[in-house]
This record gives sequence, C-alpha cells and structure tokens, in this order.
Amino acid sequence: MGRITGTTRLLAVLGDPVEQVQAPTLVNPLLERLGRDAVLVPMHVRPADLAEVVAGLRRVGNLDGLLVTVPHKIEVCRYADELAPAAAFTGSANALRRDDGGRWRADNFDGVGFVRGLRGAGHDPDGRRFALVGAGGAGAAVAAALLEGGAAHLSVCDTDPGRLDALLGRLAGRWPGRATGSAVPRVEDADVAVNATPLGLRPGDPLPFDPAALRPGAVVADIIMRPRETRLLRAAAALGLAVHHGIHMLDHQLECYVDFFRIGR
Repeated sequence: MGRITGTTRLLAVLGDPVEQVQAPTLVNPLLERLGRDAVLVPMHVRPADLAEVVAGLRRVGNLDGLLVTVPHKIEVCRYADELAPAAAFTGSANALRRDDGGRWRADNFDGVGFVRGLRGAGHDPDGRRFALVGAGGAGAAVAAALLEGGAAHLSVCDTDPGRLDALLGRLAGRWPGRATGSAVPRVEDADVAVNATPLGLRPGDPLPFDPAALRPGAVVADIIMRPRETRLLRAAAALGLAVHHGIHMLDHQLECYVDFFRIGR
C-alpha cells in the first residue's frame, strides 16, 4: 500500500466483529495496482451504533464508499438513498457508494461472487440441489443467485421463522416451486450444502449442520473467510467430502467492486 496523504480517498468496511474481514488484504493491493490514491480500512461498528456511524460517515467528504459485513447487511439498507435491484430483492447490501449529488446507492455482490466462485471451482449450480443454512443478509443473496444460476432445488433453513418466510416469499415470486424452507437443516438430498451463518467464526461455535448427513460425493461450502478452515470444513474433509472455502466468494467480487466504486476510472 502506498503512502496515505491529504489527497487519499477512503473506503471503509463495517462489521461486528471485523477481525475476520479479508477485504482489505485483497482490495488494497488492487487499488495500488490500479494506481488509485485510495485505501480500504476496517471499522468495528456494533449494531446499536450503526445508524449513528453511517450518518457520520456520509458527512466525511473524502469517503467514497462502504463495504458491509455481518451483522449489518440487512439494516444498512435503511440508510441508502437508492437500492440496486439485487439489494432491493434480497433486502440486504454489502456495498454502498456515494454518487454524484451526494446520494448513496447500495448493492449486494455476495450472491454473484458466491456463484462465480462455485463455477470457478468446478461446481456449476445448474441442475444441482442445494441446502442453504442461513437466510440473513448474505444467505438471501446467495439463495437468489443460486436459483438465478439454475439450481434445480434450494432448501433454506433459518432459526428465525419471520426472516425465513420473507425470503421464501420473495423467491417463490420469481422462481415458483424451486425453494422450500425448514427450521432445521435438510441436507440429506443436497448435492451442495452451504453455511451462510456466522457459525464458525469462533472456535467454540457449534456446527451449522452435520456433514455426516450428506451423501457421498456432496460438496460442503462455507462463506466464512477467516478462519479459512472452519470447523465445518474440517469435519467435511475428514469424511472425504469436497469442500469449498469462503474466500472464493470475495475473490470473485473484486471485479464487481472495480465497476461499482469506479476504481478502474
């Protein structure tokens, strides 16, 4: 990363916690390669402080945009002036930018990043059956992208019935008959089982689902990026199942960030 000066433009990633975020390690080298006088910094923001922090950041003149991680992806949509189609459909956002005139536009690239990552690893979702645990901000984006990508069926599990029903209603309106829901994970028939919850960020977290319930040849994917080898992925690998790491979802969002934040201009 180059020198930070009075002309440096700022980007921030908001989360609670932020120790696990990997975006600065990928985005800052990208900014440097492209010759941009800009830097992405992590900011630890607790849920009770999100509204106040975002209001303050919107008034920082050299702040061009925000990345958003757990647990703020749904709530942050309240503070955008405009929602791009992906953010409006899923009700969640992981990126906001300042547009001309000072308006803030929110979008969500988690879903497209996840599906591109799957395809890059040889796990094309077209025609396959998925089990997804977690209907929060990232989970909603992943669910929509999987169905858009041709998944034959998607089983979604979430412990919050209101959140689950809301997501299933949106999915049914666009892809009728291809998504079902449950309060407990249904992974037995899945070709690919995905953890889209925060379970795995901490060493003592329970497994989001039991990989032993999957059939041989299934793939276990986790959207958590740090630790890279979550407890879930270690357990799946020990059973001989293929695993798909969370960092792939971020790797395949970089091109989206370049366009969204106008980094290449």
